[in-house]
Amino acid sequence: MGGNHTQIEFILLGITDRPCAQTPLFVFFLLIYTVTLVENVGIIILVRVSPSLHTPMYFFLTHFTFIDICYSTVISPRMLADLLSEDKTISFPECMMQFLTFAFFATIECHLLAMMAYDRHVAICHPLLYVTIISSRVCWQLVASSYLFAFLSAIIYTWCTFGGSFCGPNHIDHFFCDIVPVLKLVCSETHSSEIVIFAFITINVVGTSVVILLSYVSIICTVLRMCSSRSRARAFHTCASHLMVVTIYFGSAFFMYLQPPSSHRSLDKVASIFYAVVTPTLNPFIYSLRNKEVNRALVKYGRRLFKHWQHKRVVSSRT
Repeated sequence: MGGNHTQIEFILLGITDRPCAQTPLFVFFLLIYTVTLVENVGIIILVRVSPSLHTPMYFFLTHFTFIDICYSTVISPRMLADLLSEDKTISFPECMMQFLTFAFFATIECHLLAMMAYDRHVAICHPLLYVTIISSRVCWQLVASSYLFAFLSAIIYTWCTFGGSFCGPNHIDHFFCDIVPVLKLVCSETHSSEIVIFAFITINVVGTSVVILLSYVSIICTVLRMCSSRSRARAFHTCASHLMVVTIYFGSAFFMYLQPPSSHRSLDKVASIFYAVVTPTLNPFIYSLRNKEVNRALVKYGRRLFKHWQHKRVVSSRT
């Protein structure tokens, strides 16, 4: 990396420069972040304690919710602090690490969504071979490979984004260190870096989108051949929540990262808020409300906790 980067400091301009809007936005995003943590931790605990949810589908879902927690935590605490602080400076190493971890978790999420689509494809199109194809060992291998490839991709993104010379303005017109606003501050030539970044984003975003698309084309073909309308409805219902999450996540990712640099405008912040802050809150909500197995497990352990609390209350009242 060129230059003495350790001495560089950036200033994050944040979501808005209007003081009157910062406190309401702080309360709003603090509520969203709190709900994100509670929902996602709740799903992880529920899957762990429910034997009926010990399946490959929920194995991938627990990793997905864990990544959502990490993904949101990389962005939200810093954003919340900046909304209440006049000092919005961030050092070069802090900015680089924020981007590295953000890119790492965002890439894993793409791969996990593709794995969940493939899992549904095998479950619906090849039900008799499901246990053999999606074994516990295969699940761990898929997840481990996604973590590894995401880490390598994040290193490349970070090197290409922060590897140039920073000698001009230091104001990042964003609420976190992201590719597009940081590259705008680079003094040296960035064309080759942009090509490499675009290539890897295409591999990760478009590549996983193709896997998802092919999986659902196969699912639709299989479902339409089913004789029973009840079986068709059940199959579509099983996939509906995953399709909803895929549409929200990939739609905002395509808008943000697969357009020419000259096309980026003020809507970038809105798109970033949506996929980096709001989406991790919506994901558990979508999966839990549209999933009967999760709802049944939630009701079962809710009743068990209530009975345990009642029992403890009776015992304490007698002593």
